[in-house]
Amino acid sequence: MSHPAIICVAITGSLPTKADNPAVPITVEEQVESTRAAFEAGASIAHCHVRDDEGKPTSDPERFGRLKEGIEAACPGMIVQLSTGGRSGAGQARGGMLPLAPDMASLSVGSNNFPTRVYENPPDLVEWLASEMRTYGVKPEIEAFDLSHIYQAKLMHDRGEITDRPYVQFVMGVKNAMPADRRVFEFYVDTVKTLFGADTPWCAAGIGRHQAELNDWAAELGGHLRTGLEDNIRLDRDTLAPSNAALVERAAEAVARHGRRVATPQEARDMLGLSAA
Repeated sequence: MSHPAIICVAITGSLPTKADNPAVPITVEEQVESTRAAFEAGASIAHCHVRDDEGKPTSDPERFGRLKEGIEAACPGMIVQLSTGGRSGAGQARGGMLPLAPDMASLSVGSNNFPTRVYENPPDLVEWLASEMRTYGVKPEIEAFDLSHIYQAKLMHDRGEITDRPYVQFVMGVKNAMPADRRVFEFYVDTVKTLFGADTPWCAAGIGRHQAELNDWAAELGGHLRTGLEDNIRLDRDTLAPSNAALVERAAEAVARHGRRVATPQEARDMLGLSAA
């Protein structure tokens, strides 16, 4: 594998707290600083959530705006990807930040079970979020928690609801959803290549202890990698991750182990069909 690997850092998420790991960045200022260090370690995409004054997840466009502006100033060229995930709001509030026109935004195209709840993504909301992304020139990252989500992305692409070639991220290891299974992973990869073309870029995210495992599989099979404190707060069973940058460094080691190199921000933009910063 000679083509470079994009590393996405999911800096905060909706669930981890400082009680879980003091390194989790909560305020916008902490998030910008944590992202800067991860950027310097090799991350070229920042996947972003924001928290309110009590540290709870929110879809507040003003906070997203400050975070986007801060990352763009601190990390020149880095791809800013804002989350439209369901833990931060309900209904169309989940897309309230899309008029900020970030480079990318997450798009979950179907529902599935989470550890204690149903992650609801009803068709009308998915269609509306995709429409808003088209309106504001935002590239969606398809978050596939299930095989059916890859096929749904293909259907939406065929209908013109997703205009660019989809960038699909496999999310594995969520309790009650798709486990981290190598056979399923390889089938996901083959499905993306069959539906969208052999050279279609794809990414993988492993939750908790599966993060390093999925980083390794993605690096081996020619995909791109997601890491960060949103998905996993530990380096190993006994050691908390000291920073997002430390997790990015570990992902970069997986890339090198499989004879590849980490993509620069401009290379990432080129591979994903994004304009220059």
